[in-house]
Amino acid sequence: MFIAIINFPIKQGRDEEFREWFARTNKEFAGHEGLLNRRLLKPLDGDNYFIMIEHESFETFKAGHSNPVHEKADKLVAPLLDGNPTPQFYEVIVG
Repeated sequence: MFIAIINFPIKQGRDEEFREWFARTNKEFAGHEGLLNRRLLKPLDGDNYFIMIEHESFETFKAGHSNPVHEKADKLVAPLLDGNPTPQFYEVIVG
């Protein structure tokens, strides 16, 4: 299994819009091959959001990013961000 955790620096006052964007894109991405789960996280002591994405493999994750639906989602979230999303990638060793 492959996991991506992506830090999204949100502009002040745009939380509600970002949460709506996440809910909408969760529905849009649900049919992507290999996608197992997608969760929105917020640290107890921070303003940024993190999205944790679980995929069958790195290959299915990459394939999902080449989907036109993903490209549209990136354009819609850009005005809500204060900087660029920062991803970290993980392979599940024991689960």
